[in-house]
Amino acid sequence: MKKTAPRKATPSSLVVLEQESAWTRAELDEVVTELREHHERLTTSVGEAEAELAGLMRDAGDGAGHDQADVGASSFERDHELTVLAKEREMLVQLERALARIDDGTYGVCESCGNPIGKNRLMAVPHATLCMSCKQREERR
Repeated sequence: MKKTAPRKATPSSLVVLEQESAWTRAELDEVVTELREHHERLTTSVGEAEAELAGLMRDAGDGAGHDQADVGASSFERDHELTVLAKEREMLVQLERALARIDDGTYGVCESCGNPIGKNRLMAVPHATLCMSCKQREERR
């Protein structure tokens, strides 16, 4: 049996809210470009943060001979870098998921309720996975 390549979604096959016009190729290309550029910037940023964090970990040593305040400041900086790095890695995953959803034709469908997210929302937040109602409900929790 012959395998067929995955069908690339067309702009008009993506869902939109009733009052919105269908996606145009230019609009979708703009979103894809924005997602890819953001992904590229974050990939660079994550690489730099990982290198900086490796330096902080290497310089931390056992703390012997260091002033207690310096050790605390170093620990705080290391924790901050770890938090920032984790958030950037999570954003990379979200960007990759958005690009995959564009490819498979599910971009614009709320992952919670299955309703359209809305083209205007996606143009503002291209990696959004929830419609406004579900996002508001999530933020109230």
